[in-house]
Amino acid sequence: MQKLKQFDEWNEIKKNTHLRNNIVGYKEREIFWIKLGKNIGSEEFGKGNSFQRPVIIIKKLTKDLFFGVPLTSKLKNGSYFYTFEYKDKKGEMHKNTAMMLQLRAFDRKRLMGRIGTISKKDFENITDVIRELFIPLIWVGLPVGEMYSRIIHIKIKNVNKRL
Repeated sequence: MQKLKQFDEWNEIKKNTHLRNNIVGYKEREIFWIKLGKNIGSEEFGKGNSFQRPVIIIKKLTKDLFFGVPLTSKLKNGSYFYTFEYKDKKGEMHKNTAMMLQLRAFDRKRLMGRIGTISKKDFENITDVIRELFIPLIWVGLPVGEMYSRIIHIKIKNVNKRL
């Protein structure tokens, strides 16, 4: 029953967050505390009274929307995790694990405060893992035109099978 109460608490915070006129600027590679919320099943969720979690800005899509990857202080290993260190604004070092399987789009209204910035090398490693999630290894190295041609061929072949 406590978990259901957390959904109600998050819903109130989410309504207030939606009404905010957040003018926080952000850039790729920056790490922010964001209001992630109380989510369902295996989706990552925030902690504390504001349901917050640190997130790396992966790709700025618009002035209001970005792709981000949630972080955890529990160090994890595996194909879809990447552990790294960064300095916060006070100069203190922190070790976190990026959870690439939790990549998603966020609105900047969720941003709470900038924590730090990930190194260029670690950022490149994380984006490489993300690329591998979405682009099968058989396509790597192909010219873009040929990649699209093969994808279209596969889709047409699958449609013909259904007919």
